[in-house]
Amino acid sequence: MNIVMLTNTYLPHVGGVARSVDAFCREYRKLGHKVLVVAPEFAEKIDHELDVVRIPAIQNFNGSDFSVALPLSGELTERLDFFEPDLVHSHHPFLLGMTALRIARSRELPLIFTHHTLYERYTHYVPADSETLKRFVIELATRYGNLASMVFAPSASVADLLRERGVKKPVVVVPTGVQLENYCNGDGAAARRQYGIPESAFVVGHLGRLAEEKNLEFLSEAVLELMLRNEDIHFLVVGSGPLQQRIQNLFDAQNLSARLHLTGTLQGEAQRDAYSAMNIFGFSSTSETQGMVLTEAMAAGVPVVALDACGCREVVDDHINGRLVLKHCSREFIAALQWVHDLDPEEYQRLHRAALLTAERFSMENCAATALHHYQSLVHQHWPLDDSLYAQWMRLRNTIGAQWEILEGVTSAATAALDPDHALKK
Repeated sequence: MNIVMLTNTYLPHVGGVARSVDAFCREYRKLGHKVLVVAPEFAEKIDHELDVVRIPAIQNFNGSDFSVALPLSGELTERLDFFEPDLVHSHHPFLLGMTALRIARSRELPLIFTHHTLYERYTHYVPADSETLKRFVIELATRYGNLASMVFAPSASVADLLRERGVKKPVVVVPTGVQLENYCNGDGAAARRQYGIPESAFVVGHLGRLAEEKNLEFLSEAVLELMLRNEDIHFLVVGSGPLQQRIQNLFDAQNLSARLHLTGTLQGEAQRDAYSAMNIFGFSSTSETQGMVLTEAMAAGVPVVALDACGCREVVDDHINGRLVLKHCSREFIAALQWVHDLDPEEYQRLHRAALLTAERFSMENCAATALHHYQSLVHQHWPLDDSLYAQWMRLRNTIGAQWEILEGVTSAATAALDPDHALKK
């Protein structure tokens, strides 16, 4: 198949959506399929990209590390004509997501939409953040899902939420898989030496963007309390972002910065070694649709302590491969971390083995096979247009129709968001 992916965030940006798109593209190509990625430009360039069309974009939108794509040129149309896509896969309901809808409609192709993100948890990146804006993005994503042929949900929790919010099109669960070979056999001892962590230390680790929506102050304060109770605790934080200095300040205030290790963003072997240096992976985000880093940590054999939330409850099996904290309070979270810390070696190894088995369920091979099965079911239902005069007229009609669908969707979402009786579904 020839698959077109449109995404508002892609490499070199470090984030769940970018990593998900890249992982699926690699696996599809490995299996012999062709993939064309349409994504914004980023300040940092990547040389010699394979089948990627970069769209001019505003860099570092509102002080973040995101890019916002600008209106398109004719280059994309030419690339699509040459590529001859069989289907269009959109990873956002706005910006390039709207371009995806136009492409799918004009070429009479199936449109798949992956609902990666609980968008209402990210409105703080927009200057006009408000409850009305949160309702608007929920309504916009719901209406976009109903314009797609099929919606991919990264977890069962998200699939249920989308149906509850009113998505009527088929919603199927397709998690982002983990490349198991990228996370096994890491050199944790080398990472500990590099960051000055004692061999005997119990390391609470975390990996991800250091951003407000990740609830990292909650995690940092819990680890601080754990440090005050246990002299062997160290905190290894892999990633970068606007909260980095705030985390540093928390530990400085308690004179515990010597046991905090901020590595910045790591890739490849360095990231694998960092995972292997951890005894437990701490995760307090409640804004995820799928905790990709949880399956990565488990692929390295690291048990997880996480708050019960979308994307976590499908991965963490309480007391089996880690701890799932049902009450979102520091006391319960700290108790879960302490429980793992106090396990005898045999019991800890039981968690370790269960984590590895969990990661196997979420292998990239299994997840890509699921996605391709759904692709095939849609491709067989669609017959793309030829190059006749009639087909050209149909493309024009469909393009106008897509523009109307976009306008109607935005207008309806805005109307619903402004309705004072409209209940925001969490």
